[in-house]
Amino acid sequence: MTDKTKNILRLGLPKGSLQDSTVALMAKAGWKVGTSSRSYVPRSDDADLELRLIRAQEISRYVEHGYIDAGITGADWIAENNSKVQTVCEIAYSKQTTNPARWVLAVPNDSPIKSVKDLQGKRIATELVALTQRWLKEHGVSAEVEFSWGATEVKAPELVDAIVELTETGSSLRANNLRIVDTLVSSYPQLIANHDAWQNGWKRQKIETMALLLRGALAAEEKVGLKMNVARAKLDALLQQLPALRNPTISSLTQEGWVALETVIDERVVREIIPQLKAAGAEGIIEYPLNKVIY
Repeated sequence: MTDKTKNILRLGLPKGSLQDSTVALMAKAGWKVGTSSRSYVPRSDDADLELRLIRAQEISRYVEHGYIDAGITGADWIAENNSKVQTVCEIAYSKQTTNPARWVLAVPNDSPIKSVKDLQGKRIATELVALTQRWLKEHGVSAEVEFSWGATEVKAPELVDAIVELTETGSSLRANNLRIVDTLVSSYPQLIANHDAWQNGWKRQKIETMALLLRGALAAEEKVGLKMNVARAKLDALLQQLPALRNPTISSLTQEGWVALETVIDERVVREIIPQLKAAGAEGIIEYPLNKVIY
């Protein structure tokens, strides 16, 4: 039983497709989270946290009504539920890539439907019913939208004329002989908070700290640290070769006339730049991974 005198933040994490990537990001941010397939109550190395695994579709409602203080869920589900919550920050990660998840209108490859206007009088299956209905209304289209309990891709064309489905890469849609007609919304996960919890000084500070470290962990995923030694006489020429997040740190070595240089750069440029740095006179080049980059 929770000690009523102790400060506790109740945090909802998304169960399902985002679960593994969320747990991995939490670990990089500094919170080790242990999960079990049989439990909705993850373990944490932070005694101030009470964690719950909840379907992303439901998290914003539980946050809004105060059953949990904060949570991570998609902007799509916040809009779908029309939840009144405090959006703390966007966290730009997804299941497989760093691209946003997209809710798209998809139809069979041989369907005559070419645009939203062709949906007039048609039937659409989706989990995102309310948002799809609003999207159709914005385009002046009247169509039947039914809730799909899953396996939405296989319902067209036998059961429905079109689907609105979540995709990251489009591979599942292509595998089911579906083509994308339009994108309704693109969505990244959001860290959200209950309005009352946001007004609580301790909880707000805890949530803001989590936001800072989660963003820092995410920023570090595409960057690496780089260390090297260089003769001071060659330093200016080497610096011209070095794209840096900020000005690099330069310190003198005990060996006269030499300096050590340390910086952070985008990982994708490392394979091109290391040979250039070597040619410019750098020695003892070390590349190392980063857990967090805080701007």
